[in-house]
Amino acid sequence: MTAPDRYAVWAPEPERVRLVVDDVEYPLTKGTDDWWSTDAVMPVVGARYGFRIGDDDAVRPDPRSRYQPEGVHGPSEVVDPARFAWTDESWTGRPARGAVIYEMHIGTYTPEGTLDAAAQKLDHLVELGVEFVELLPVNAVNGEWNWGYDGVGWFSVHAPYGGPDAYDRFVDTAHALGLGVIQDVVYNHLGPSGNYLPLYGPYLLAGLGNTWGDSVNVEHPEVRRYVLDNVRMWFRDHHVDGLRLDAVHAIRDTTRPHVLASMADETDAYSSFIGRPLSLIAESDLNDPVMFRPREAAGYGLAGQWSDDFHHAVHVALTGETNGYYADFAPLSALAKVLEDGFFHDGTWSSFRGKRHGRPIDRGTSPATALVVANQNHDQIGNRAAGDRLAATLDDEGLVIAAALTLLGPFTPMLFMGEEFAASTPWQFFTSHPEPELGKATAEGRIAEFAEHGWDESAVPDPQDPTTFTNSKLDWADVSSERGAAILRAYRVLIALRRTDQAFVDHRYEANAVRFSEDRRWLVLTRGLLGPDVAPVHVVVNFADDAAEVPVPDAVGEELYGFGATEVDAGVVRFRGRGVVVLR
Repeated sequence: MTAPDRYAVWAPEPERVRLVVDDVEYPLTKGTDDWWSTDAVMPVVGARYGFRIGDDDAVRPDPRSRYQPEGVHGPSEVVDPARFAWTDESWTGRPARGAVIYEMHIGTYTPEGTLDAAAQKLDHLVELGVEFVELLPVNAVNGEWNWGYDGVGWFSVHAPYGGPDAYDRFVDTAHALGLGVIQDVVYNHLGPSGNYLPLYGPYLLAGLGNTWGDSVNVEHPEVRRYVLDNVRMWFRDHHVDGLRLDAVHAIRDTTRPHVLASMADETDAYSSFIGRPLSLIAESDLNDPVMFRPREAAGYGLAGQWSDDFHHAVHVALTGETNGYYADFAPLSALAKVLEDGFFHDGTWSSFRGKRHGRPIDRGTSPATALVVANQNHDQIGNRAAGDRLAATLDDEGLVIAAALTLLGPFTPMLFMGEEFAASTPWQFFTSHPEPELGKATAEGRIAEFAEHGWDESAVPDPQDPTTFTNSKLDWADVSSERGAAILRAYRVLIALRRTDQAFVDHRYEANAVRFSEDRRWLVLTRGLLGPDVAPVHVVVNFADDAAEVPVPDAVGEELYGFGATEVDAGVVRFRGRGVVVLR
């Protein structure tokens, strides 16, 4: 095992920086590049270290720490980035576009809540037909449990999950099973506790913040390098296949190229070097196709972005909820537009925002699979007051309709852990801030936020209550329940259809068409229109509880799948209630 070449830290602002290794202090020398270093002591794997900044005798963790075994306030531990004995040499990877992605939170996926325990459950995803597992942030965060978006140690894997060794075992296991790994990362802010970066240098823009805190100063060359080095670390040292970039609309950057384009450059360069596909997927609220438009066409060149419009349209069509940002999606025509054009808001008026929003997608440069869609995800469930899933309110037919539209539509589908077996457990907002004042502020802020939207504050769980976390863990007994088994069978069949029928792999917008009845609440999505070797397939949905006759004149009558009380006749699908039929 080898260690990093030397101890060093970028700190342009302090007049003095001292290194502390296993309780022994060493002075550091500042170079012309504002990096402090020493040759008096060399890093040894397992050594605990940190820095004293200025005249402060407190020992602070390394901004590039690879492991914080005692938490974000404790010393850093020297880790050999090349220590792990990888066995994934035969893994060739795959592009994320068009693949089936499964979103997972390590802490609540298993009773143990560790990376090793999650790795033991990956067979479930293989049997389901999933191609990528996407992990919510695993970087070091204060406290035992958290969603992960309050991270402060970007280079370090959260110790309660098992640290960097467990992370590499997870990725190695996933690759052995044929699963790619996408890691959710946060470059738009840092958490409220354990963030010592401002003591070292201008990592943040004080007073120029977003919803969650001060903006990251990505316009500074060294801070920008810090971010890009983190991107490279996940690919090079942890062998991940993609990154999901949290809330990129909250990243402030007026330079050119934009930091997102620089991330894409970094990713593509390393992808070419190792000879396997690597993907960046943005979470963006802008509905701006610049995210995934090729850099040759003045875009950022990311593989894709999340599309909330799809979720909102499907959610409203199935639940009838029209409060808040759901209001614009009330008519079934909203879902039809999303399925045909990708974005609903593409320059249209957004009543929730009180302004026009979004831009149209250029079909000539961007396939439909550049949009990652879900009928549920951590945000859309966890940011509901009670963290209730669709399974809490919808019948089985409604759940399968949501699955069919997600998995058989033209976009890149993503599932949220547990939806495939109608998980009975909620997924709520939980924190474990050790600081009482921070915990109290988080809980009160959560209640106030929902009170503004008319929710009964008694329905909002206390995020600091440990039961809020434990209640959010999956109950794997649901898999073998009557309901869970039925929904799981449906998901497996739908994913198999997506993989085996050519109509579902044509990612051109022009290969799809939508017909619907606003009054009778039915919709037909037709895939595979451009052939020439593919017969079109029709996904026929009745959203209404009432009986319906849906004309499908172009169908040859071959039923590929059905759920609900349905009959297929010449050119007609008859529903006795809510349901879905897949018809050639």
